[in-house]
Amino acid sequence: MIIVHHLNNSRSQRILWMLEELGIAYEIKHYQRDPKTMLAPSSLKKIHPLGKSPVITDGDITVAESGAIIDYLANNYGKNLIPTTNSPEYRQYTYWMHFAEGSLMPPFVMKLVFDKVRSAPVPFFLKPVTKGIADKVMSSFIEPNIRNNMTFINDYLAKNEWFAGAQMTGADFQMSFPLEAAVAGRATGNYPHITAWVKRVQARPTYQKALQAGGPYDYA
Repeated sequence: MIIVHHLNNSRSQRILWMLEELGIAYEIKHYQRDPKTMLAPSSLKKIHPLGKSPVITDGDITVAESGAIIDYLANNYGKNLIPTTNSPEYRQYTYWMHFAEGSLMPPFVMKLVFDKVRSAPVPFFLKPVTKGIADKVMSSFIEPNIRNNMTFINDYLAKNEWFAGAQMTGADFQMSFPLEAAVAGRATGNYPHITAWVKRVQARPTYQKALQAGGPYDYA
């Protein structure tokens, strides 16, 4: 049986959703973030050397990284979630699978870091310096990148129901976490097609089952 090593409020939530869509049995082993550092517990390193989530085990096979897990599950349990090779849909599938973590997530992570820099406890005479640097990086680099990415995605979803066209594919699971985070507050602006897509995903019975199985999730 597939075991999902699930960290609360993490990318592993999309793996639970995919497993529910596939309709295959799985087991969850829950891990909790350190409330101070928000890092994963060291016990996850017993499963994979990097000690991060998501990780799945399938018999004697261990797979880490969301994209690799999604590919593994689709290839072994649901090939309908991967479009026909060399089709226009397959090219979109491949693009969005890489875009999610390669282009979309980095500015969100940087925003999280610089938000912490802004509010970090420092001597009063350094506060204007640290805040000024953080504000400059946010306004000149991070926020423009987020807006550019979000506008691009919103325009695409205005014309497409799913990320590879008319049918749900693995790319939709991969894109779900960053877009849920964006709609929950990581991005400012009006992106109605992204919001509609997230609401449509979260309304699916399989998504709701995954949510119940995974436990509290800040982005739902």
